[in-house]
Amino acid sequence: MPPARLIAIAILLAAGPAAAQDGAPVQATATATAQSAAAEASEQPALEDLLWVARPIVVFADTPNDPRFQQQMRMLDERAVELAERDVVILTDTDPAAKGPLRTALRPRGFNLVLIDIDGTVAQRRPAPTTARELINLIDRMPSRRQETGSRRQ
Repeated sequence: MPPARLIAIAILLAAGPAAAQDGAPVQATATATAQSAAAEASEQPALEDLLWVARPIVVFADTPNDPRFQQQMRMLDERAVELAERDVVILTDTDPAAKGPLRTALRPRGFNLVLIDIDGTVAQRRPAPTTARELINLIDRMPSRRQETGSRRQ
């Protein structure tokens, strides 16, 4: 399995905010090998570009071969459609030496998963792999998501 994936990023950014709001699930995946992980990181959007457009899930690891990283990516891939329905974009950083903008902004240590709400606030940090189901439930409990769906449940 490829070590890094982006879910729905190319289509979401190309179509703009209107595509994120029309309710249609967006499913696109792009894969990269370990050799192109650094090039892929430079192609990823800045967190500011995703503000009010998507909910980034940022997955950090010290290497794309980290078993926790690979497990996390598999778990996210299993529920890609459900995540896309919630405007989730998966961003990865597996090169601590590059000191990319994601690493600079979020300062992870080793493996780390960071869920960022659509308003740009860090909603959750996890030091271990987390199932997509847990993340979906967490997203569905966020005030911004409840507002999107019109739900009044707490």
